[in-house]
Amino acid sequence: MARISVSRLAKMKTENEKITCITAYDASFAAIFDQAGIQVLLVGDSLGMVLQGHESTLPVTVEDIKYHTASVASTAKNSLIIADLPFMSYSTAEQTFENAATLMRAGANMVKLEGGEWLSESVQGLVERGIPVCGHLGLTPQSVNVFGGYKVQGREDEQAEKLLADALLLEKSGIQLLVLECVPVTLAERVSKALAIPVIGIGAGAQTDGQILVMHDAFGISAGFCPKFSKNFLVETGDIRRAVALYKEQVEGGIFPADEHSFY
Repeated sequence: MARISVSRLAKMKTENEKITCITAYDASFAAIFDQAGIQVLLVGDSLGMVLQGHESTLPVTVEDIKYHTASVASTAKNSLIIADLPFMSYSTAEQTFENAATLMRAGANMVKLEGGEWLSESVQGLVERGIPVCGHLGLTPQSVNVFGGYKVQGREDEQAEKLLADALLLEKSGIQLLVLECVPVTLAERVSKALAIPVIGIGAGAQTDGQILVMHDAFGISAGFCPKFSKNFLVETGDIRRAVALYKEQVEGGIFPADEHSFY
């Protein structure tokens, strides 16, 4: 089986096939997800919280993401692998290109950046240099101190219009995938319909083109609390492989996320 490509994800959107994504940080879990047919694996800077025990994603470094990307790439042969560019690793064009190249050499097939309009030139530059880009709008965890906490974004009309405008601009600049985090269902649906590229939701309702969860949340093993937008698939199955299969099945069938996992 050939590795999932960005063109395959785009085709899935046009054919109304839901895309399943999950975070992965090591070879063992990456192999399980890959064999289960999960289309996209994200080596997320969420590792700062779920693996390293930090209160936010901010302490994560490019070296951290590089290490875990290489681990995931060693066993994931079919899934598309996205690697996060961590906090302050893409402040300038030169820095962005160098760090993105580092992650691509480690085994990533795409890099992800958080932010809107200000990223337009960097996105264009990455794409021109052969590096596929995934955008990330809504609740962007690297901006947690600006937001004053982990809060739903886009509930006010002005904020919603700005998010939609940013999404359209990023698409025009060259992103081929967009993660939309913690926004109202109605806004997520607007963005998904307005963009030709796939929109992957987390806490954005069921109307997006696909879903992503932090694996620790999906298995109910995160320290602290389970986010409203997540679901413990492991407690329903008692087996990790069956939990992954159930997650995939419920995303594809439009069962997850349900109303109780969404924001209005």
